[in-house]
Amino acid sequence: MVRGRMAIRFVEIKATDNPEHLNSEWVILENDGKAAFNTRGCGMTIGRKGSSKKSLLGIIDPGFVLQPGERMRMCTGNPATQAHGPAPDEAGTKNYFLFLPKAYLAAGPGTVLTLVLRGLPVSKAEYDPTQSTGIAVAKSTPAAAAK
Repeated sequence: MVRGRMAIRFVEIKATDNPEHLNSEWVILENDGKAAFNTRGCGMTIGRKGSSKKSLLGIIDPGFVLQPGERMRMCTGNPATQAHGPAPDEAGTKNYFLFLPKAYLAAGPGTVLTLVLRGLPVSKAEYDPTQSTGIAVAKSTPAAAAK
């Protein structure tokens, strides 16, 4: 394990069934680390598996603080816009709204999301709708094989 590295990870990616209902598209982040993590100033990029081209969806501002073990659901839409649909129930996981103008998972499987801070990746996940969490299963890495 690398010292000082944040343990923020994607635990769920959910695409919307209706491109108008932006509040039914989200990602859930979790802090697996031992220190609080402030998302203020972080950005979210989107790309395709196998491509180095990425687009910045936006900067998280004012952001939120994830305490160790805490999760946050980042919904695509705006809770005050009726056309974006109802906000998800906050039982167990709070909502944070990104106020984006359109669904970003429309490209489907192979969409890669990266949480970045000052241009450096903090966490990355690939969308796979065949998985219950919406996250592609990572292939074995040398670090994972050593455990």
